[in-house]
Amino acid sequence: MGGRELSSPRPSQALAASIELLSHWQHLNVLVAEDHPTYRALMGWLLQKLGLGHELVSDGRLALAAICERPFDLVITDCQMPRMDGYRMARAIRLLEQIKKRQRVPIIALTANLVHDDPQRCRDAGMDAWLLKPLTLGQLHEVLLHWLPGLPVVPSASNRSSVLSAWPTRDSLIETFGSTQVVSQMLGSLLTEAWEDNALLDHARNTLDTSLMAERLHRLVGSLAFLGATELESRGSQLIEQLHSHGVLLNRSQLDAFQSDLHRYLVYLNSL
Repeated sequence: MGGRELSSPRPSQALAASIELLSHWQHLNVLVAEDHPTYRALMGWLLQKLGLGHELVSDGRLALAAICERPFDLVITDCQMPRMDGYRMARAIRLLEQIKKRQRVPIIALTANLVHDDPQRCRDAGMDAWLLKPLTLGQLHEVLLHWLPGLPVVPSASNRSSVLSAWPTRDSLIETFGSTQVVSQMLGSLLTEAWEDNALLDHARNTLDTSLMAERLHRLVGSLAFLGATELESRGSQLIEQLHSHGVLLNRSQLDAFQSDLHRYLVYLNSL
């Protein structure tokens, strides 16, 4: 990293005491694209104080190269940079996610001027939020709490067994519907529709389209109910209500968890 080394700032004891250090953050990684050497060093120091792994680069091209090499849990980018600015970089990341079918990574704009780098321009480029310079440890911490993944919940062996035992088997489906041929045709049709709906859930989440998200969740809930997947069906119905009340953005973590479990269930059905 070029430029003079930045000496470590000393936040007040009151601020330091108010910062919640989360143990699972030590397993997460943040990518920072910032062309100013001193501010880049400051961002590295702040992320280190929060216990986060991080990589610092000086422009959008280097950031894009880094994200092609390995996954990151969040990207923070300056809007105005040489070679490739933050807007072009964000659009390139969103395109890469579509092509590679990767999970959407939160992108946070870092700017000193919301007149030139206005929020709508940030959203249009595919960014999720923004931070204003000069940035404090407390402001960064608050944004990261909202956008970084939460603590993963690993179900116990007994919980996994109970969930799996509630899933239908091929024999139980044949007993219910009375015919091997009917079950094969039904599963094929339901899985085709469910995978299409799941793909549209990805699109709705990425575009924050609450109406499309609720519509596709409703179709999926109907398919799940048809096969008796009561736990996923119940969660899907609750999510529809939460979407109507609070939209996609505030339900993103629940949506991600639901889609992850849904994907596992569809793969299981495909094996029957």
